[in-house]
Amino acid sequence: MAARSIAVALLTASQNCDASALRGRPNTLLNTGSEPRALLQDIVTWDEHSLFINGERVMIFSGEFHPYRLPVPSLWTDVLEKVKALGLNAVSIYIDWAQLEGKPGEFRAEGVFDYDAFLTAAKAVGLYVIARPGPYINAEASGGGFPGWLQRVKGHLRTNDSDYLAATDNYVANIGRIIAKHQITNGGPVILYQPENEYSGAVGVEFPNADYMQYVEDQARTAGIVVPFVSNDASPGGHNAPGTGKGAVDIYGHDGYPLGFDCANPNTWPAGALPTNWHATHENQSPSTPYTIPEFQAGSFDPWGGWGWNNCYELINHEQERVFYKNNYAAGVTVFSLYMIFGGTNWGNLGHPGGYTSYDYAAPITEDRSVTREKYSELKLEAQFLQVSPGYLTATPGDKSVTGVYSPSSSVSITPIVGANGSFFVARHTDYQSIEPTTYTLNLPTSRGNITIPQLGGFLTLGRRDSKIHVVDYPVGDYTLLYSTAEIFTWKQFEDKTVLVVYGGPDEQHELAIKTSAKNWKADNGLTVATKNGGLVVNWETTSTRRILQVGDLYIYILDRNSAYNCWVPKTSSTSSLIVNGGYLIRSATVSGTTLNLKGDFNQSTSTLEIIGVAKGVSVLKVNDAVLLYTKNAQGNWQIAIPYVKPVLSIPDLAKLDWKYINSLPEIKPGYDDSKWVTADHTTTNNTFVQPFLTPTSLFASDYGFHTGALLYRGHFTAAGTEKSIYLSTQGGSAFGSSVWLNDTFLGSWTGTDASAANNDTYTLPNLVAGKPYVLTVLIDNMGLDENWVVGPDQMKNARGILNYNLAGSPAPITWKLTGNLGGEDYADKTRGPLNEGGLFIERQGYHLPNPPVKQFSSCSGGPYAGLTKPGVAFYTAQLDLALPSDTWDVPLSFVFENNTAAAGGAYRAWLYVNGFQFGRYVSNVGPQTEFPVPEGILNYKGENWIGLAVWALESGGAKVPGFTLKAGNPVITGRQKVEVVDAPGWKARQGAY
Repeated sequence: MAARSIAVALLTASQNCDASALRGRPNTLLNTGSEPRALLQDIVTWDEHSLFINGERVMIFSGEFHPYRLPVPSLWTDVLEKVKALGLNAVSIYIDWAQLEGKPGEFRAEGVFDYDAFLTAAKAVGLYVIARPGPYINAEASGGGFPGWLQRVKGHLRTNDSDYLAATDNYVANIGRIIAKHQITNGGPVILYQPENEYSGAVGVEFPNADYMQYVEDQARTAGIVVPFVSNDASPGGHNAPGTGKGAVDIYGHDGYPLGFDCANPNTWPAGALPTNWHATHENQSPSTPYTIPEFQAGSFDPWGGWGWNNCYELINHEQERVFYKNNYAAGVTVFSLYMIFGGTNWGNLGHPGGYTSYDYAAPITEDRSVTREKYSELKLEAQFLQVSPGYLTATPGDKSVTGVYSPSSSVSITPIVGANGSFFVARHTDYQSIEPTTYTLNLPTSRGNITIPQLGGFLTLGRRDSKIHVVDYPVGDYTLLYSTAEIFTWKQFEDKTVLVVYGGPDEQHELAIKTSAKNWKADNGLTVATKNGGLVVNWETTSTRRILQVGDLYIYILDRNSAYNCWVPKTSSTSSLIVNGGYLIRSATVSGTTLNLKGDFNQSTSTLEIIGVAKGVSVLKVNDAVLLYTKNAQGNWQIAIPYVKPVLSIPDLAKLDWKYINSLPEIKPGYDDSKWVTADHTTTNNTFVQPFLTPTSLFASDYGFHTGALLYRGHFTAAGTEKSIYLSTQGGSAFGSSVWLNDTFLGSWTGTDASAANNDTYTLPNLVAGKPYVLTVLIDNMGLDENWVVGPDQMKNARGILNYNLAGSPAPITWKLTGNLGGEDYADKTRGPLNEGGLFIERQGYHLPNPPVKQFSSCSGGPYAGLTKPGVAFYTAQLDLALPSDTWDVPLSFVFENNTAAAGGAYRAWLYVNGFQFGRYVSNVGPQTEFPVPEGILNYKGENWIGLAVWALESGGAKVPGFTLKAGNPVITGRQKVEVVDAPGWKARQGAY
């Protein structure tokens, strides 16, 4: 996904290609020319309509999930089950190269980076996987997923420059081998592979570069990848589509973020943003492949100083799903993936400078893994409908929405999707921005002629920002709906009956007709039933009261939308499902002999269940492995009350912990020894982003192997006695800060702003003594490396550190030394990875890890709440013991900073460490994040934890943390698997630490 800050004008012109010659040749892969070659496998094939998997036509409905943003492997299954419960059948995953090859040539994918374990979990849950390993991923990750050492590659990134290509070989070979092992051809879940990411625009280099794309694809094939290649053009530009020659992919796809990312104005949908030409464009660009959208907007990023996730959710909410997703269905999409389905956390410095620690993304599943957002429920309605509508996959979309054809109302536009196994008419406001309700009638072509609907009188309604899918000649088991204006959630054919569930919005009138001659129908109160056009017509006004229409053995459950939100469709086998009404989350259902076992989650408002479709011979019910009694209602459905008693949670008061303190800026003390630091002595640099560099030797941190977290510089000089000031140009990325000392005298700070990636400042010096040695100490907050979305400029190489300096009034040279994380690319903590630690003293010593040597620390009354009385960095650590009922309860926890600038006494930054994992970067004067969720597994819910706060006071009066608390979210009874605490080492003395 691209945080597209580069002007659209930088993109090259879209390239359209006529691929009509490829029609009628499905299931082939293209070689470097235009002739087809044999498939490398026969399990994943395709035609112009959809994929086939093992010969079965399928719609791929996927959500993006980054395992690296949830560093608790035992929780991956929890998220995957929540994706599966929606009705999605796949996940798409980026893989962050920077975390796996922190040192060139040393690839590590184990522990919290174990993609073998993740792919195994996806297979166990029953989800397909679209693998997107990069090397470049963008993803709002530091460097766009590129490791920092690529700043030392002289060639252009994402081109066929030989040194760049060579740099990628080890990573692709290793990650490709893992992915290849888990391809569907080997019994795994991987069905598609994306060999580049949004390769869609360039400046100053050849583009598109066919040799480069072919090299990338050959790398993957050499690693053993045999499943089809898919692309994700940033927009429908046709780049590398089938038939375009060398480097063409097998299945062309493009991304879409039509509402943009203006979370400041969440109620404003920009004019002209709804794409209405995507189907026609696809037919021009890649007509022989299924219409594919590998990324579609399911949320928004939010920058430093942004408006927060609540605003982003209001922008990209359930209404956006109804209007924009259904617009995509109207265009015929059959490979469809949402970015993001679960965002997670930019723990351990993995985020880029355009975003803060949280990567919640306003996604359907929140950062703390809850499913409380309405967009989760709306998505479930749409996904489950598509699961039971196979006719959609081969129906032909109309080229555009039309008015005056299928409805006389000019306020409503309708797109037809006409098929032999049901037709679909997608209705929306002609002015898609409309927030006013619109009434309308339909005139739809059916197998019994054109029919004006509703036949029994009245009007249909489109509410604010709404869209509906009306079906015609729609099969439901042995029955056929002549039409339905109410939307379909699901239908199931059970042993003794067929159940159809339809829904409408509040107070809407709806009507459906069944092609039947049956006379033995039965209707609940509130339903008007008549026979017309040789069928049975039922009309109603939607209320919160459920009504049932029975026609023979067909039971039609008529719900309002909010009631439909409470329904789930767990599979009991590959061919059978139940319909479950109730529950916070129904994860799965299994039948063994006479026992049905549901796995699910429940809160106080979802503690009753109704189960529809239990097979004959099944008589015992288990919920989360516990036997529960049930009763049967008039329809023969099982009804169950789930015992729910909210647990009493003992959440420690962090202010009462036994906080210990140590100075984390000893570098400014007299006599500090920096002999083990790296000397900045490079007189040349391969970093091509800024040339020539402006200092006698390079001060770019990545030239010396330091790519992440805090950076420290010490500049030694002998005074001439005439020095008046020091000019410093520093760069750390958006919202960075810096502080400067001369010996132990504070000269000043740049406290940072949300948009400022660099800063130029001149600091006044005190009177210096001629002949006396002095040291300048500069602390810089590296907020992550820039992404590299546009090919050519190599923005990822935008350096971090000191860009320029001038010691005014003196000829004295400055000899610089610098440090970042201990060891640089030979990083000390292999478990938490190469990005987790920066250059703070306490990080180099490992004091942020569990069980630090607190005997070397000081006791401090008030801990971080008392804070510092002068500029500097203090580290506070404390043992945090928890005793939470995590075996049967899911209890989200968050650390919360009080946002009170006046009480803080000055601008400050804080790094939060939880059992050694850096899980928060708080910037008091920039924001917006104040609440930092930390998952179980990083936290030990049943025992000892160690938390640490490194507090950097940037202003002369110092700063304190006015409030810092531990907050529990709403607990739910859970059926997830047991969470295992991540096995990560505690403190021990580090060899070579300084």
